[in-house]
Amino acid sequence: MELKAYQEWISTFYKKRGWYALDPFVRIGFLAEETGEVAQAVRALEIGRDRPDEAPQAREVLLQDLTEELGDVLDNLFILADKYDIRFEDILISHKNKLEARFEAVDQGKQESL
Repeated sequence: MELKAYQEWISTFYKKRGWYALDPFVRIGFLAEETGEVAQAVRALEIGRDRPDEAPQAREVLLQDLTEELGDVLDNLFILADKYDIRFEDILISHKNKLEARFEAVDQGKQESL
């Protein structure tokens, strides 16, 4: 699925449920919560959970959980971008340009020293 199509779909989905109307400050709270769930999923994959109230999970299940949690993070980012009328493609282009400009001289210096 293309980014633009997904951004439109998720915005429509959130609007149907009344979630889109939540203030951006509330949305940031949800983003922080979901980021914590990504951290928990990575921890489960990398070092395990070691909790007596949780049964060990197969790696495939843990990867699916991480996939879903990353999706929750992305959805919150898509909604924030949409609220400010920022296309995700523009975010990617702007960020790529920023990184290239920031590290261009460093990368050229590494090439010259070889």
